[in-house]
Amino acid sequence: MSGLKFDKRELGNLEYSLDREMLATDRRGGYMSTTIVCCNTRKYHGLMVAPIDQSERTYVLLSSLDETLIQHDQAFNLALHRFNGIYEPRGHKYITDFEYTPTPTITYRVGGAVLRKELLWIHKRTQLMIRYTLLDAHSETTLRLRPLLAFRDKHSLSKANMEADGRAYPIPYGVKCRLYDGFPWLHMQLDKKEAEFVAAPDWYYNFEYQKELRRGYEGHEDLLTTGYFEFNIKKGESVIFSASTDMMASPETISAVYEASLARRTHKIDFLSCLEHSARQFIIRRPGDRTEVVAGYPWFGSFMEDTFMSLPGLTLTQGHKEDCVDVLDTAVRDLESSGLFEGKYPQQTVDAPLWFFFTLQQLEAHITQKELWAKYGSVMKRILEAYRNGFGDDIRLHPNGLVWASAERPLTWMGTIVDGTPITPRRGYPVELQALWYNAVQYTLAVAKKQGDKEFVAQWKDEPNKTKEAFISKFWLEEEGYLADYVNYDEVNKFIRCNMAVACGLDYRMLNDEQLVATLQTIHQHLLTPRGLRTLSPRNMLYKSNYNEDQRSQDLASRNGSAWIWPLMFYVKACFDLGGANYLADAERILEEFDDELQTKCVGSLSERFEGDPPHGPRGSVSHATSVAGLLFIAELIKKHTPKKSTRKKAAPKAESTTEEKPKRKCVRKSVKK
Repeated sequence: MSGLKFDKRELGNLEYSLDREMLATDRRGGYMSTTIVCCNTRKYHGLMVAPIDQSERTYVLLSSLDETLIQHDQAFNLALHRFNGIYEPRGHKYITDFEYTPTPTITYRVGGAVLRKELLWIHKRTQLMIRYTLLDAHSETTLRLRPLLAFRDKHSLSKANMEADGRAYPIPYGVKCRLYDGFPWLHMQLDKKEAEFVAAPDWYYNFEYQKELRRGYEGHEDLLTTGYFEFNIKKGESVIFSASTDMMASPETISAVYEASLARRTHKIDFLSCLEHSARQFIIRRPGDRTEVVAGYPWFGSFMEDTFMSLPGLTLTQGHKEDCVDVLDTAVRDLESSGLFEGKYPQQTVDAPLWFFFTLQQLEAHITQKELWAKYGSVMKRILEAYRNGFGDDIRLHPNGLVWASAERPLTWMGTIVDGTPITPRRGYPVELQALWYNAVQYTLAVAKKQGDKEFVAQWKDEPNKTKEAFISKFWLEEEGYLADYVNYDEVNKFIRCNMAVACGLDYRMLNDEQLVATLQTIHQHLLTPRGLRTLSPRNMLYKSNYNEDQRSQDLASRNGSAWIWPLMFYVKACFDLGGANYLADAERILEEFDDELQTKCVGSLSERFEGDPPHGPRGSVSHATSVAGLLFIAELIKKHTPKKSTRKKAAPKAESTTEEKPKRKCVRKSVKK
C-alpha cells in the first residue's frame, strides 16, 4: 500500500486543505491538532492542548503562532484565520509544499524567499518546538512570531475579559505568560539570543471555527496576544521556537533537544506504519502510574468499552505487551466491588467488563497462560460472579443463562441520546452481550481447567450449554437466516445490525457453521461497505445515511446507518475461521480500501465512523482508537494466514458497495462450504 501523498497544487485550495487535519501527541494526554495549513477550524484545535492537573481535562494554552516574513519593510503574514466568514490574513497562498513525515513540515515561498516550518511535539513532556529555516533569500529578512493564547478548557471558548493577565515576564531567551491563576506558566523561548520580544498585549476578536458552526455549536472566540518575537534570519539559518510548561533552563540546548527528538521519530512511509504510529498516540501515561487509552481525538477521554475493544489492536499487533498489561493493571485498580470498571469512567456500558476477556484472549499469545491466570484469574472470576449476582435490577444473569440489560438510560454501545430520548434503547437481551458473555465464561473455564481450578470449573461448567441453548432458541431466525438484534418479553427485534458480527467472530461462538455462513451472507449483503459495517440495513425504514454535518443528524445516523470499522474485524475473523488462507485475497482487498482514507481527514489516522452511503464520508472524531485498532487487528489476521512462500495473484479491484442488493460476495462463496 502506498504512503502519504499530498497534491501540492491543491494546498492553496481551502476546500482541500482545511478538511485535512494533523495530530501529534505527547503520550501524556496533551496534543497538537490543526489543519495542514495551520488554520484552526475547531475549538479543539491548538498548537498546545494539554492537561494542567491529574484529571483527564485538557486545556488549549497556545492556540496558534502567527508568522510574518518581512523584507524591504514589506510584511507578508503567513497565517490563516477566519473571521465572520472571511479569511484574513490569507497566508495559505504562499504555501508550496506539505510533508507529514518524519514531522509535519510546511514550506512557504514569498517572492524570492523560501521558508520551511517544521512542527515537533516532544514526547513525554508538554513541549512544542517549531524550527524555521530560511532556505532561500536574496535580501535581508526578518521573521516575526506572534503567539495567540486561549488558556481555556478545550470544550469551551475564550472571550475577551478584564481578568486575563496580558503581561509577559522575561526568562532566558524568551518570556513566560499565564492568563489566569490556576494554570501553569507557558514558557516561550527561542534558541536565538538576539531575538527581541516586543510587549504588545491585545485581544483579537471573533475567530471563527467553521467545523463547530456546522455541528450546530457556538464557534466564535477571542484570543489574547501578549506581544511578539522578532529577529533577523539569514539564508540557510534555522531558528527554533519552544513553548513548554517547563522552562528550558539552558536555551542553548533547544537545538540539541529538537534534533534528538526528531531522530527518534518513525517514518510514516506506508499504510501500516501510519496505522502503527497512530495506535501509539492513543496510549497515554498519566501521573499516578496510570496508563490509559484515549478513545478518540480531539474530544473523547478514556472509556472502558473502547479501551478493551481496541487494546489488542493498538498494542499487541506491534508486540507492545507491556503497554497492554499496564492499561489492564490500571483498569483492574479501578474495578469496583460491583464488578464494573467504574471509577473515573463516566460512560460505563453493560458489556465493558466482558470486553476485558477479549483482551486477555489476545494477550495469552504474548505471555504464558499460567502467568495470565496468576495475574488476572481472580479478576475474571469476580467479574463473572458479579453478572451472576446482578448489578442492581438493570443488569443481571437470568436463570436461562442470558444476561438481561434494561434501564432508563441505554446500556449498550448504541447508547446515543437525541432530544432526551435513546435512539436505540435495545432493552432486554442484546445479541452482542450474550455472545461476549458466552465467550467470557467459556474462556475462563478453559483456562481454569488447565490451571487446575477445580472449584470454579465445578461451579460454572453447566453455564455455557444453558446459555447456548437459550441463545439459539431466542435469537436464531430460521426463516430469515440471521440473528435478532435483541429480545425481550414483548419483542424479537429483527433489525439487521452489525452487532451480530460479534457473535460470529469471537473465539467461542454459539452458531454452527451453517448458521454462521447464513449470518455472514446477510452481513455482506446488507451491511458491508468499503468503510466498515453499517449499523443498520439500508432497507430498514429507520436507516439514515448521515449526510448532514450538524451534530443531531450525525447522532441519529451514528447507530442507524453509519459504518463503523471495529465490527469489521469480527466479520473478517469469522471468514478466516471458515475459509482459512482462501480468504486472504478478500481480506487484503478490504484493508486496501482504507489506503486513501489516511490522507482524507486526520492525516495518518482514521475517523470514528463513516456515512453509510457512498462516498462514505468520515464522521465523528477524526482519529479513533477502535478504528485504528480494528484495521491493525485485521492486518494481523492477514499476517497469520499468509503462507511464507505465497504464489497467489494480486487481488482484483473491488466494485463500490451500494445500497442495492448485489450477488453474494465472492469471499463468502469461495471461503465456506455448506
